[in-house]
Amino acid sequence: MLFAEVADVKITATIITFNEEENIAAACESVAWADEILVVDAGSSDRTREVARSCGARVIEREWPGFAAQKQFAAEAASHDWIFSLDADERVSPRLRESILSLRHLDEGALADGYRVARRSFYMGRWIRGGGWYPDYQLRLYHRARGRWQGAYVHESVKMVEGARVVILEGEILHYSVRDAAHHHRMIGERYAPLGARQMYEAGQRTSPIKIALAGPAAFLRSFILKGGFRDGLAGYAIARFAAHHAFLKHLLLWEMQRKGESE
Repeated sequence: MLFAEVADVKITATIITFNEEENIAAACESVAWADEILVVDAGSSDRTREVARSCGARVIEREWPGFAAQKQFAAEAASHDWIFSLDADERVSPRLRESILSLRHLDEGALADGYRVARRSFYMGRWIRGGGWYPDYQLRLYHRARGRWQGAYVHESVKMVEGARVVILEGEILHYSVRDAAHHHRMIGERYAPLGARQMYEAGQRTSPIKIALAGPAAFLRSFILKGGFRDGLAGYAIARFAAHHAFLKHLLLWEMQRKGESE
């Protein structure tokens, strides 16, 4: 009688950090089930590395090369082939932990090459349902020989090789990214809009005064109406307004890059 070979699913949980002293302990605790926790730190000036080591994580310090490059480095430095990537402001729900651990009991042929997970964000005191923020599927668990991180500036993601099989896992990643309105505003102005504009510019995209004028209202309607942000009340309205601000600022910054490029 022939027996199917049980999969050897040993997982390294990778977390990239920079000044995440307040978050790293809870992040590490939520992946304590992993066979290894690897933290790649970009030179934090707080106690991030010390706290991570106290939680049992292996810590590597590396200069910041960008989100995708840092996450790819973490995957390559891991001790195991199966990678679960978590951000420091995220947590693994109990149901997701059970789903991941259940993979260890599958036959080798039953494993997919990668797994997508729904991400739910906590904002203004509530879990968000609409506005394009949920289910916000993320490919976070994958065999590193079958996937690689990509993304020049923002919205980094794992690109799987052609023919790879990807399925959805039950459970959620719980996201605590925005502390308050002021933090949300700074994130857009200091990170997302400038990086998004740079990515658009280098991809050959261009804007115009009419696009700048329409970008904000279009983003608001898409978030609040088309993607159901109205279901989240004031929080949904705030998300839509910030989406509009982000779209407007990104296009305005892109316009400035265009003007500067034309004058050089």
